[in-house]
Amino acid sequence: METFEIKAQRRTEVGKGASRRLRHAGYIPAIIYGGDKPPVSLTLSHNDLLKQLEHEGFYSHILTVNIEGEVEKAVIKDLQRHPYRPTVIHLDLQRVSETKRLHMRVPLHFPNENQCIGVKQGGGVVSRHMTNVEISCLPKDLPEFVEVDLVNIELNEIVHLSDLVLPEGVELLHGEHDLAVVSVHLARGSKADEEEDAQEAAAAAAEAEEAEEKKGD
Repeated sequence: METFEIKAQRRTEVGKGASRRLRHAGYIPAIIYGGDKPPVSLTLSHNDLLKQLEHEGFYSHILTVNIEGEVEKAVIKDLQRHPYRPTVIHLDLQRVSETKRLHMRVPLHFPNENQCIGVKQGGGVVSRHMTNVEISCLPKDLPEFVEVDLVNIELNEIVHLSDLVLPEGVELLHGEHDLAVVSVHLARGSKADEEEDAQEAAAAAAEAEEAEEKKGD
């Protein structure tokens, strides 16, 4: 697994005015909280953070937060972005404990999509209904992603949350809703759809013709 380090400085000035000045200077306000320690307001380099955010794993890894030489382990709990500019407004980090379970969202990966039976043999297409899932685990068991292997998925088959194979120590959090994750089906406008439409049209025409004959009688 990759490792990610955030370099931060303690922030003494708080409030909207102070945060605005930070952003104008190329920094963003952040906070780290949780564990048995009080929350600490931080200042981060905006450009450095943007580079980190380009990596998918950054969102689901245990991060090393270097606060002026003092190292903490944390995960991202909230990331606020500007509504239309490519900038980050604020970052929330939560400290992690080796003995306490985390609740995290991790991305889904879909290997062997082109080798899928329903695609190669059935002429279907793959529809992804989810891009990530919420899990619970100890920090040591946190996966970078959850894999959904599509190689044996057949045409008209649906993979639900309950079908996912999770790493040891990882629990899926989905409540009572066993939602669809990915499915394989015929594309709209396929030959089978055209044949079905033709059959329906023929049936409708036959019914209309029969109705006209009855009127004549």
